[in-house]
Parts: sequence; structure tokens; C-alpha cells
Amino acid sequence: ALLPGYHPFEWKPPLKNVSSSTDVGIIDGLSGLNRSVDEYPVEAISKRFRYDAALVSTLKDMEEDILEGLKSKNLEEYLSGPFTVVVKESCDGMGDVSEKHGGGPPVPEKAVRFSFTVMTISVSNNIRIFEEAKPNSELCCKPICLMLADESDHETLTAILSPLIAEREAMKSCELMLEIGGILRSFKFVFRGTGYDEKLVREVEGLEASGSVFICTLCDATRLEASQNLVFHSITRSHSENLQRYETWRANPYNESCDELRDRVKGVSAKPFIETLPSIDALHCDIGNAAEFYRIFQLEIGEVYRNPNVTKEERKKWQTILDKHLRKKMNLKPIMRMNGNFARKLMSKETVDAVCELVQCEERQEALKELMDLYLKMKPVWR
Repeated sequence: ALLPGYHPFEWKPPLKNVSSSTDVGIIDGLSGLNRSVDEYPVEAISKRFRYDAALVSTLKDMEEDILEGLKSKNLEEYLSGPFTVVVKESCDGMGDVSEKHGGGPPVPEKAVRFSFTVMTISVSNNIRIFEEAKPNSELCCKPICLMLADESDHETLTAILSPLIAEREAMKSCELMLEIGGILRSFKFVFRGTGYDEKLVREVEGLEASGSVFICTLCDATRLEASQNLVFHSITRSHSENLQRYETWRANPYNESCDELRDRVKGVSAKPFIETLPSIDALHCDIGNAAEFYRIFQLEIGEVYRNPNVTKEERKKWQTILDKHLRKKMNLKPIMRMNGNFARKLMSKETVDAVCELVQCEERQEALKELMDLYLKMKPVWR
């Protein structure tokens, strides 16, 4: 594997506002911005690859996979394309990276990484010649930009990621010409920003932070509306709509009061600068499902189906009984907030057998076991 900047390539038409030279390796994350951000030393704050050079390097690493894929689908090995490459983009804070005894430059003590993964490559009539078997593995995740910045620092984040996003936008409408297996082939790219957690989605899509009354990043529901309607929701927010709403927020065309305006734009209050796609990863599927089962276990212990009107104290008591029992039988220590490890241990046949010891009614025991069995059979869908 060679670092970006080694392989020659060409764009048709040439990328707007991006240099046509291909021998570009690691560059300063703030190239083009010749000032320090918040007085940090600029040369120390961020390093990145040019997006197109990084994609080329990845495709060259996958040369064998592409040729194998063509062969396995009985396609001509000298097929020139166009190949369609679906790229998953991810960005997340990496937490505290402070030096223990360092005398380095005075930079923020947090880091953010922007990366991508090639998910699929297909050719004429959508014939898929490559599919990433483990898309969540760090082995296929290519870091493209590392920055010493706090993910909550909007100004620094936008300053560093904006050139990267400009390159991505330019690539959407152009074709890459690259030699694979000794033949010049053309590639088109489809970008899907699914690797963002809720905090970053809100940050880059211009939404209010997660304490907002507008609790959803996918629709316009408020806390109250969501609590009264747990079933019927559809995805209504989109990047383009967020941009329109930001313009409304900025211009206030109807001369409304602050509260009226905020309700009109449903909490969009900054300019969205990265297009994300709503998704939920396997970990949060596990966590969400386990939280629901944890609640069901408590309700079954307290036999809520017989007596729905119970006090908070009684519910607390059931939780304590469940926690003690899980600790004794499953070595599961009580936690403040549901996490992945607890979720995976909780969602097992052994756990439901242990919980059934606390449930009086045999019929309910069977129903619980059946429910867990169904869940475990469905799990491969997202794991």
C-alpha cells in the first residue's frame, strides 16, 4: 500500500478549484487559510490528504479485488467502466489526546478524525463487483484528515473541513480516469455521510444541540409530540431543507419574533456545511433494543399487566430486584447508562432464563423466552 500522492490520475472534466497535480501527499489541514485559528500554531493543528488522491490510493490498493470481481461476474477484464464507487464517510471526535509530560505546541487537547470506507464498486447495469465484507472494521477505514480540535468548536471544524467538503462536492459531477490492471478506466463516486453520531450530525447540519426541544435529527418532532406519538414518524429533514431553513432563519422574511422564527425553522440555527445521511449503527441498535428489554423485564417482575397503576417507588423496587438478580446470576453490574457491553450481555438466552426465575406466571415466562429467541434470530440483520 502506497500513501496518496504516488499514483497518477486525471479528472474529466477537471475538478473545480482543485489543483490538477497528482503528486500531493500529506498536506496542511489549513492549506489556503494562511492565518492561525484561535491563535493556535497553524502547522501543528491539522494534517490531511487531498480527498481525490486518497480515493485513488485506495482504489489502487483494491486493484486485485476489482479484477477478481470482474472475473467472478464473467465480465471482460478490459472493461473500461464507468465503475460506480459508493463511499461511506465518517467523522468523530477521538476524545482527549493531551500530552502527559509534553513540551509540544499549545494546541487543543482533543482530536477529530474524518475518514472514508469504500463500501461497494459496481459496473454497467449495477453489477456489483466488490462489496466490503466488514464495513465497520478499522482495516478498511481510511483516515483522510486528522485535526487537533474539539468537535464542539464550530469555527475550527468548519475551517478545516470546508476545503475537504469542497473537493467532495467537485468530485460528485466528474469522472476519475485511473489505470487499473494496465487499462485506463473511469470511476464515478457516490458519497454517503452515514458515519456521524448525533452530536456531530447536529453540529454539521446546523441543528440545535441535543438538549433542544426539537429532539430528532430526522424529523421535526418536539419532545412533547414524540412522547405522545411513539409510532408514526417519517424522515422529513434533509440537507437541502436545512439550508433553506437556515436562509429563513438568517433573513427572517416574515418579520417574526425569535420564538416564532425558531418554530418555523424547527431549530435550524447555523449554516449546514456537510450533507449527512440518517442511519443507525449496529451498536446503537443493540443499545436501543437492550434498553427496551431491560424495561420489559422490570414490568414483568412487577406484573404490570395485572395492575397498571403503580407508583414510582414500586417501579424503582423492581429495578433494584432485577439489578441484584442479574449481578448474582449473570455477573452483570448495574450501570447508570446503557452501554454496548451491558447490552450484548443482557440480550442472551441465559439472561432471559435468569429473569424468568423472578416471573411468577409460566405463560409470561414462555412469552419472554420466545421474544428473546425472536430477537436473537433477527440480530444478524444488523450485526
